Amino acid sequence: MHPADRVLCRKLKTPQRIQDYLDDQIEYNTAETCYGPRLVIRHQRAHCMEGALFAAAALRSLGHEPLIVDLTAVRDVDHVLAVFRQHGCWGAIAKSNYAGLRFRSPVYRTIRELAISYFEHFYNPKGEKTLRGYSRPVNLSRFDTLNWMESDEEMWPIPVYLCNISHASILPPSMGNGTRGNRLWVDKRLYEAGRVGMK
Repeated sequence: MHPADRVLCRKLKTPQRIQDYLDDQIEYNTAETCYGPRLVIRHQRAHCMEGALFAAAALRSLGHEPLIVDLTAVRDVDHVLAVFRQHGCWGAIAKSNYAGLRFRSPVYRTIRELAISYFEHFYNPKGEKTLRGYSRPVNLSRFDTLNWMESDEEMWPIPVYLCNISHASILPPSMGNGTRGNRLWVDKRLYEAGRVGMK
């Protein structure tokens, strides 16, 4: 990374501090961009894909592998997490406009457990629970040739790659993909709580 960016990332000494930086210092980005870490720092804004790239870079500076996971949805947009392991368990860092789609403490034994922890909080503006699948962890070192941590270019090849890899289903086969009569809806209180601070 750029020397000044490395200094910043070294100051974010824990996954929780990385999340705090995304929450407190980085505005939510509503534009159709795909900033890498350097552009996130420069523009001080990020959506979930951009936040995951920044968090993965910061985690790498702490000695973790730069891993991201894609959560897929129906009638909604995907959500991307930067994931990490501590004491054999998975946690996650994420940027979101929804309060419940952010940090997860490293207490989940598998990526599936981690992904399912987002189910109740993953809903669209109509209040429908929309999470349906998750990818394997993708190691961003495969994109080092793009100079993804330092580049001033947007990183569109990364979300394109995420769209083309396999995803495991979260719903049981008896529920299909959650279409038609078996849609699931969030209750009013959780709906309102999840939108606190939304921009």
